[in-house]
Amino acid sequence: MAFRSSAGYSNLPSGNFVPVIYSQKVLKFFRDASVAEDITNTDYAGEIQNYGDTVNVISEPTITISNYDRGASVVPQDLADDQSQLIVDQASAFAFKVDDIEERQSHLNWEAMATSSGAYALKDSYDANIIAAMVAGVTTTIGSDGSGQDVGFSAGEIDPTNLMANHAKRLHGNSVPFENRWFLGSPEWYEQLGQVDSKIMQSDSMGEGTSQLRNGRMTERQVQGFSLYMTNNFAASSTSNYYKVLSGHMSATSTASHIAKTEVVRDQNSFADIVRGLHVYGRKVFRGNAMFLEHVKMD
Repeated sequence: MAFRSSAGYSNLPSGNFVPVIYSQKVLKFFRDASVAEDITNTDYAGEIQNYGDTVNVISEPTITISNYDRGASVVPQDLADDQSQLIVDQASAFAFKVDDIEERQSHLNWEAMATSSGAYALKDSYDANIIAAMVAGVTTTIGSDGSGQDVGFSAGEIDPTNLMANHAKRLHGNSVPFENRWFLGSPEWYEQLGQVDSKIMQSDSMGEGTSQLRNGRMTERQVQGFSLYMTNNFAASSTSNYYKVLSGHMSATSTASHIAKTEVVRDQNSFADIVRGLHVYGRKVFRGNAMFLEHVKMD
C-alpha cells in the first residue's frame, strides 16, 4: 500500500521504496470438531477387504416365552436368521496441483498446507455423512421441523436438562445399556444448556482442568447419563429457530473406514505434482431403537 504524498511532492514517485512483505504464517480455516468416531462403533471394520464389500451381520433371534403346566408338551419354536448388511459404498476425494515453479519460488509450502486442509475436509465430510445416516436411520423422531419442543425458561418452555431426562427415560424403556450413551446437540443447544447451570460446561468446576477434551466432547462430566458432544454437521432445519438433537448408544451405528490416504503423483502434462486424497468407508444403523431424534425450538 503506497503512502499518500502531499501535493507537488515528487521524491520517489513510484513508491517502490516500500517493501511488500508476505507473512510466513497462514490464515487457516476454523476446523469443526469431529464426533463420528466417538458415537459409533467399528465392530465389523476388520472384516472389510475392498470397496463394495458387504458384511452380513446376523441378528440375535427373539425367543418366545410361554406358560408351562406340569406334564404339558413343549413345542420348540423356529429360530429366525435375520441379518443386516454393512456395505462399504461411500467414497470422497480431493485433488489439487502445485507447479514446480510455484513450489520453488513460493514463500510457503503450498503442498503441505493444502494437503492438511484437504485431509480436514475429508474428515468433516465423513462426519456429516455419518450424522445424516444416523438421523435417517433412527426409529423414533420426537416432533418435526417446525413443531418441536420449545426449549428455554419462559412459561410453556421445557428445561433442556428435563428434555435430556426424557431421552434417558426412552432409552431405559428400550433396555439400552447405561454405558456409552451420548447426546449430540448444536451450538444453540449448548448455549441453552449452559444457561441452566454454567458449571455444566466448565470442566474445571469438576476438577477436570487438565482433561483433554477432544472430538467435540463438551465436558468430561455426564448429564442425565449422557456424554455430551457438539456438532455443526446437522442438516439445517427449514424452519427458523428449529434445531435437531440426537441421543443414543454407541452400539446403534457401525462404521468401517477402509481407505484413508493421500498420495503425490507427477502430472503427465506439466511440471507439477498432483496431490490427491481418498476416503472409502461404510456406515450402517443396526439399532435404530437405540437412538432418539428430536426437533426443538430455541429463540
